[in-house]
Amino acid sequence: MSPTFARTIGIDYSGAETPTASLKGLRVYLAEGDGHPVEVPPPPSPRKYWSRKAIAQWLVERLGEDVPTLVGIDHGFSFPLRYFEFYGLLPDWPTFLDDLQRHWPTDEDYTYVDFVRDGTAGNGAARAGDARWRRLTEERAGGAKSVFHFDVQGQVAKSTHAGIPWLRFIRRELSDRVHFWPFDGWNIPASRSAIAEVYPALWSRGFAREDRTGDQHDAFSIAAWLWRADRNGSLAAFLNPDLSPAERAVAQVEGWILGVPGLIRSGEGRDASATPNACASNVFRLH
Repeated sequence: MSPTFARTIGIDYSGAETPTASLKGLRVYLAEGDGHPVEVPPPPSPRKYWSRKAIAQWLVERLGEDVPTLVGIDHGFSFPLRYFEFYGLLPDWPTFLDDLQRHWPTDEDYTYVDFVRDGTAGNGAARAGDARWRRLTEERAGGAKSVFHFDVQGQVAKSTHAGIPWLRFIRRELSDRVHFWPFDGWNIPASRSAIAEVYPALWSRGFAREDRTGDQHDAFSIAAWLWRADRNGSLAAFLNPDLSPAERAVAQVEGWILGVPGLIRSGEGRDASATPNACASNVFRLH
């Protein structure tokens, strides 16, 4: 089986400070050629590390090239269905991107996530979530935290609220040249580049740490796993998780973490409010 992608990119994300701040926690690794991921430094500038804005602009350039590329980014791409229902929003991801950016303009210069949380920028109070709300994919992943669970170790809330507006930017810049999985469909068209949500804790222990920092190793592990999975034939199954039709309808609104199996693991519970049937009824009622 020939590989689908000519290169893979792993990004370990950070929601700290502003979109233009140089952040040590933002790391980018790229695999191509022999498949060994190498770290990609930021463009030459006085800043030592990547900024979120620079990564988004760099991705637009790379994904605009005629080189099929699979990108894995370590933050949530959407919110739980409960959020859509609570605010009376259509269960439509592109509409969600626009609505969130209006309330959480974290892609604007000088804007911290905490500025929106504190009410000094945007209107976060009108689009706040509940840390008890979790996406179906987070429940299936086991240790993944809610995208609304701020101020705890291992949080993804800040990076999610900082990162989603940049997904919107990339989508607006590239249109249908990039496939956002699974929102644009579970099957990625041939020769199309794609971006997927990932959770490096699923894979990082499977690769030797060597002399990398934790952030570097997470980005390395993303690029390495995506590359390996594409070439050993396992990626296709992960892109098509074992979900019921109702669960698929939910996941195309909430998103799905690439690499998380569809079937629930033995012994893991789930909030009854997020059962597939309940979620599906919400999806269809909100149309």
